[in-house]
Amino acid sequence: MPWVRTLARRHSVEIDKIKGSRFLATASPVSSISAAEAFLVELKDEYRDATHNCWAYRLESEPDSLRYSDDGEPSGTAGQPILREIVGRSLLDVALVVTRYYGGTKLGTGGLMRAYSAAAAVALAEAPVVERRIAEVLRIRFEYGFTGSVQSVLAAHGLKPERADYGADVAFDLEVPTEDVEAVRRQLVDATTGSIVFQ
Repeated sequence: MPWVRTLARRHSVEIDKIKGSRFLATASPVSSISAAEAFLVELKDEYRDATHNCWAYRLESEPDSLRYSDDGEPSGTAGQPILREIVGRSLLDVALVVTRYYGGTKLGTGGLMRAYSAAAAVALAEAPVVERRIAEVLRIRFEYGFTGSVQSVLAAHGLKPERADYGADVAFDLEVPTEDVEAVRRQLVDATTGSIVFQ
């Protein structure tokens, strides 16, 4: 899968009250489990006075590892409906928290599922979506004499170093589309007569 559909930026929305309960949804792009967990901690702290902060996230690096929490709501009434909205839009690298302030009237399991799903759906429908190419970071080190040859390979693939270090040797960090990694590695080996080092 060379491209990922994700969010361009964080987006928050509050839907109309449902039987007195408030539902606020906040969706954000996240690039890793640690980024997703940091987002969840931030939202739980921001809405620490809320009755529930239910969430779900889905990552490109673990597309089959779907994570969610009902945060004290009846099992299956919050986290799964939120996750279904993410999956249904074919989004990856997305985390979404739906915050509930209880309004005094119970909604029942069906009502809760509809409410959490609706809040998640509105947030994701309004949030700007982007397509991002999946890439890997290649760290390479080579002798100065091969700089021209290496630059030619990079130019042929439209690549520029994300970081360059000119010490005893030249070291580059490259962000290479996943589907091009093997070809780029092979061509760099050829261009440096096998002396390049991948770190």
